[in-house]
Amino acid sequence: MAVFGFLMTMFNNGAQDKTWLARCRSVLAKFVLVTHRGLAVLGLLVAVLFGLLWLQPQWLQPSEQRLAAWLRERKVLMAWWPKNTADRATAVHLKDLSPQQALVANWLARKYRVAPEPLAALVAEAHVLSASSKLPAHLILAVMAIESGFHPYAQSHAGAQGLMQVMTGVHAQRYEAYGGRLAAFDPVTNLRVGAAVLSDAIKLRGGSVEQGLKFYLGGYALIEDGGYVAKVMAEKERLDAVAAGQRVQTD
Repeated sequence: MAVFGFLMTMFNNGAQDKTWLARCRSVLAKFVLVTHRGLAVLGLLVAVLFGLLWLQPQWLQPSEQRLAAWLRERKVLMAWWPKNTADRATAVHLKDLSPQQALVANWLARKYRVAPEPLAALVAEAHVLSASSKLPAHLILAVMAIESGFHPYAQSHAGAQGLMQVMTGVHAQRYEAYGGRLAAFDPVTNLRVGAAVLSDAIKLRGGSVEQGLKFYLGGYALIEDGGYVAKVMAEKERLDAVAAGQRVQTD
């Protein structure tokens, strides 16, 4: 009887083991089926996405930018992911300007052979400074054009530096709020300091733009401006015409 009982127990255990294995196989089969269907759906979604990007290529760049921003925010793959330096660039899209400002930026970009996006940022900043300095935006831009040709790293023999060719040594204190003398080579900072210097020069010369420009060029010691004032004023007039929608040659 003991042997019979042992055999029955083994048989029941074996039956239970077979039942457990059958259940495991059933669960595994369902898991594989669900996973397969999920991967199929995922693959279909990826294919649809690529199809849309192929049909609408203008969506590709914004999609890449959003993905890059999402990964950076979550610090994914930071060991090799390039640092985002776009926010540090002194550049804006022309579509972000008013139509008149965009015309001016495009014209200056063609004439001085520089990229339109950095020019757009300078045009926009010149208009912001115009409100605070009471200087015409096109006068500020004309000074930059004649002084440096929009070369932010230009330096004269006398030590004038940057877009507005500000004498950094003379106006070093003005740069302190921006971090010191090296800020002279930051385009927007140089533009702001230069506009402030020009505004003060015009006030010092009784509100005369022409006399203020002469003072900006050479201070009290200047006797002859070499046609500087005429060049600046002529460029300003060209920019006024461009903004008004007139055809102006860049030669």
